[in-house]
Amino acid sequence: MALRGVWQLKKLVVSFSDWGGSSRGIRAFMESHLPAFKEANPQLEVDTEMIRGQHPHLKAFYKNRNDRVVCVKNMDPEEILLHATRLRNALGRKVIKLRTRHVTKHPSVQGTWTTALKY
Repeated sequence: MALRGVWQLKKLVVSFSDWGGSSRGIRAFMESHLPAFKEANPQLEVDTEMIRGQHPHLKAFYKNRNDRVVCVKNMDPEEILLHATRLRNALGRKVIKLRTRHVTKHPSVQGTWTTALKY
């Protein structure tokens, strides 16, 4: 996703094994979908990394120095493309759990306003 017109994902690393059974889908993804994904995203640096004996994963590095890792073990090439697209569209921010449903700098003393007012 672009924040103020700048894509936030800098680098996507595709890690796979050349002989592992769980990497079958990512090897098919690299042959069929990865070249088109690279062409569609020229702002993105895409690297491939062969790691033997480990399950395949996608690792995303963002401009705000955060990274995300998604395991793509035993997935189809279409599912892996969906995960790569989601990583590209993300801002790279950490997930923060909110304590309340609405966030404000100055909380109301009277409570939260609602349309369900009963007289």
